[in-house]
Amino acid sequence: MREAYHEELDSISEGLVEMANLVGSAIGLATTALLDANLQLAESVISGDEKVDDLQRDLEDRAIAVLARQQPVATDLRVVVTSLRMSADLERCGDLAQHVAKLARMRYPARAVPPDLRRTLLEMGQLAQRLMAQAAEVVITQDVDAALQLEKDDDRMDELHRTVFQHLMDDRWHHGVETAVDVTLIGRYYERFADHAVSVAKRVIYLVTGERVDEMTTDRPVTT
Repeated sequence: MREAYHEELDSISEGLVEMANLVGSAIGLATTALLDANLQLAESVISGDEKVDDLQRDLEDRAIAVLARQQPVATDLRVVVTSLRMSADLERCGDLAQHVAKLARMRYPARAVPPDLRRTLLEMGQLAQRLMAQAAEVVITQDVDAALQLEKDDDRMDELHRTVFQHLMDDRWHHGVETAVDVTLIGRYYERFADHAVSVAKRVIYLVTGERVDEMTTDRPVTT
């Protein structure tokens, strides 16, 4: 009976990793669709978000069933509640990837991103995908140092986001209001995607230590 219970908890964690892998792939594909004006790829990301939503609903159903049947306490309760919150973060990441793809579709056959911002937004998309891969690994390993490092790595996304706004505010901007709105939205989508990846990592820290990152009282060395 106890073995089956722990298998249920493990399956919830596995569901989170699957969701993380799916949304990480989605943001990578959406970035390619955006930069290359690839309509077919954009459509695949948009339709693929349904699988992420289905996974979240399934995970929530399993977590609620564990709460109802097993009435977990202490660490096990933390696992279930934290998993529900992480699934919400990951579902939102799927939505953000879909938003990028929808913008690519809306501007097709034109490219939504002007040439002078292509490199910056490519890096933002690649970084978003990489941060989500790190988040998935943290869920698997429950490595607190790796989770803390992920938050530091997110600083680069914030720098890139500021770079986008510097371009928009520059007197030399000549791409018009519509493109400015598109680029503002895209930058925000990537920045929020990264924030949710960091949120997943922070929830793992809470799961392992019982402390929230902003409440941790000891300085931990972060491995590089």
